Amino acid sequence: MHTPADYLELAHAENDAAVLHRLARCPYPFVWHALAVNPRTPPATLLELSASRDSAWNNNKLLRLLAEHPGADRIVLLAVLDAVAAVLTEGERPYAAVLALAARRELGVEEVRRLGALRGASARLRSLLDRELGYRA
Repeated sequence: MHTPADYLELAHAENDAAVLHRLARCPYPFVWHALAVNPRTPPATLLELSASRDSAWNNNKLLRLLAEHPGADRIVLLAVLDAVAAVLTEGERPYAAVLALAARRELGVEEVRRLGALRGASARLRSLLDRELGYRA
């Protein structure tokens, strides 16, 4: 029998890709967050995590962590971009994830800029997004 603390410890310390991938299916968002900061978490697991949902706060944190993950490849980042677009349209505010995506050179400027035109984007987010994307020019 494993406790939530056991899952969290594994998510932080594990090196085995298969174990990390199985952990992505556990029901604890704090484990998903730990996987999203573990630099050894493989892209396939990050991709699976991009579809995980819990509460607005946990979802937004997870999307930001995935966008910042050093092992997130273009496929993962596109999945995060799509997830961010979906929650923005629903009225959530994953603004930190938007800005983290803007910093990723694996994504094109126009791919990320379209997030600023969605229903949930505020004027402040659009301004910060333009500034962040301007740094890439």
